[in-house]
Amino acid sequence: MVVGVMRLTLFLPDNHSLKGKRQVLRAIKARVRAKFNVSIAESDDHDLWQRAELGICQVGSDRAFVDSALREVVNFIDGLSLAPLGGERLEILNY
Repeated sequence: MVVGVMRLTLFLPDNHSLKGKRQVLRAIKARVRAKFNVSIAESDDHDLWQRAELGICQVGSDRAFVDSALREVVNFIDGLSLAPLGGERLEILNY
């Protein structure tokens, strides 16, 4: 079993409230869940208005598949143009 965990930082420069941040994140998470078979959640920066960190997880039997799936999710989020991407960290664990 291979588990891929990605931490993705998003910037929300035009956002001025936590409510606005939650709306953007809710839209991103819903679209990702509808298109991909991954787990996604806000994992850090809960109290910051203009920055968010998402945790995305994919489980599979092949390392290349897990890596490719997570890269597709990042490209999809970037293509939504709802929030500019910041840093990303990917860790793949073999069990």
